[in-house]
Amino acid sequence: MELNDATTALAALGHPKRLSVFRLLVEAGPEGRTPGELAQTLSLPGATLSFHLKELTAAGLIEGEAHGRNISYRADFAAMNGLIEFLTHNCCGGDDSRCPPTSRGSAKRARSGGA
Repeated sequence: MELNDATTALAALGHPKRLSVFRLLVEAGPEGRTPGELAQTLSLPGATLSFHLKELTAAGLIEGEAHGRNISYRADFAAMNGLIEFLTHNCCGGDDSRCPPTSRGSAKRARSGGA
């Protein structure tokens, strides 16, 4: 991922509602969710949700797929992983022994303050 692409993606995720939409789509997995489901879950008017979906799509973080007259949106996991890779590239100067663990269990323990 290039710097400009990362900047665009981070700017799109920098809005609380867009970040919430993106997280719901990540949670949904490859099946994605319909705009109706997203709007109901987040209590967003359709026009507002449409604006946020457009911004996330333009940033390359989500994609929509038409199913007849309906559209399902899903996270672009390759783009998400590319952004994570961009952010962590050469972490700790490339010395893996200095980098904190990245497993889900470690992240959960760190958030809860546990060991």
